[in-house]
Amino acid sequence: MQKVISTEKNPIKLWLDEPDEGTLRQVKNLANLPFIYKHVALMPDAHSGYGMPIGGVIATEGVIIPHAVGSDIGCGMCAVRTNKMAEEMSKDILKSVMSEIRKRIPLGFEHHIERQHESLMPQGHNLEELKVVRSNYISALKQVGTLGGGNHFIEIQKDESGFIWIMLHSGSRNIGLKVAEYYNNRAKKLNALWYTSVSAKADLAYLPFESGEAKQYYLEMKYCVDFAFANRKLMMSKVQEALTDIIKGITFEPIINIAHNYAAWEKHFDKKVLVHRKGATSAKEGEIGIIPGSQGTKSYIVEGLGNPESFMSCSHGAGRMMSRTQAIKTLNLEDEINKLDALGIVHGIRHKKDLDEASSAYKDISKVMNYQSDLVKVLHELTPLAVIKG
Repeated sequence: MQKVISTEKNPIKLWLDEPDEGTLRQVKNLANLPFIYKHVALMPDAHSGYGMPIGGVIATEGVIIPHAVGSDIGCGMCAVRTNKMAEEMSKDILKSVMSEIRKRIPLGFEHHIERQHESLMPQGHNLEELKVVRSNYISALKQVGTLGGGNHFIEIQKDESGFIWIMLHSGSRNIGLKVAEYYNNRAKKLNALWYTSVSAKADLAYLPFESGEAKQYYLEMKYCVDFAFANRKLMMSKVQEALTDIIKGITFEPIINIAHNYAAWEKHFDKKVLVHRKGATSAKEGEIGIIPGSQGTKSYIVEGLGNPESFMSCSHGAGRMMSRTQAIKTLNLEDEINKLDALGIVHGIRHKKDLDEASSAYKDISKVMNYQSDLVKVLHELTPLAVIKG
């Protein structure tokens, strides 16, 4: 359901009706950059972010933009199907499972007390080349296998056939933030020295690959993408341990993993370019992906259709309609708890601050999926049974 805005230097291709004013302003800033390749793509979950909208996809020639990757580098999803059926999971069993998960996985701002084993960290990287990663490596050993806060979550779900699934959403924790901040600040300082035409107010400072800074950021970004996956893998193993302790005979299929904040060299329209996905998911033909809903709504396992117009991408979720602050201020706690209770979902929502991730703060995931029917096809529709919020 593609629409096109053709008033800017480069076209903007949208998979939604009307972006909000802030998102539209940001995407127009992107479309007028001199190094944008072909066009800017905006996914149906798009909303404003820092510099580039969440749900934005661009391809660039010769440069990398830290704020077009985002602060939580490598943030993404993991999902695993089990051999057990939903009728085997009573509410009491679900509560026991969620209690065991909370014992094993630090949530929010919590970290492990002890450093985790280095074998759990990303392998195959030369830490001597990664100065920001290296300076945060020791603290990261206590953060691998931790959920974090914000919109990060762990859910137990069932698919359309009744099979139980595990799904979790998390990123690169503080190490990714430090890399993002350092290189965005470097880009801003260098752009000022070069008298660049990129507006500082647009927050789209860039690093050209002719410079060592761009190559350095790319290497550190790749480490953070791998760290985010290592983080999710360790948490998934802990969730599986909790389920195994409580449900005898449970087995698990291979993990599905996909990131939605990164940049990668890819070939599009017969040219090798650097694709930035910020809150967007790769959807190459045949590629299996994960599109989560908001808290208490359905999620989807999808297969990419390889649509070239979106740079073979799709949404990374439902997309916010309200900021976290706005949701906390305006939504009614009792109403949101009642919604989850009416659906029979086991949850831990108790306080006003928990409203930041309420489903009412997000777009309707079914509409988001309809908008991108030319980007992905649905393989499984997952209904939440229990949720732990970061």
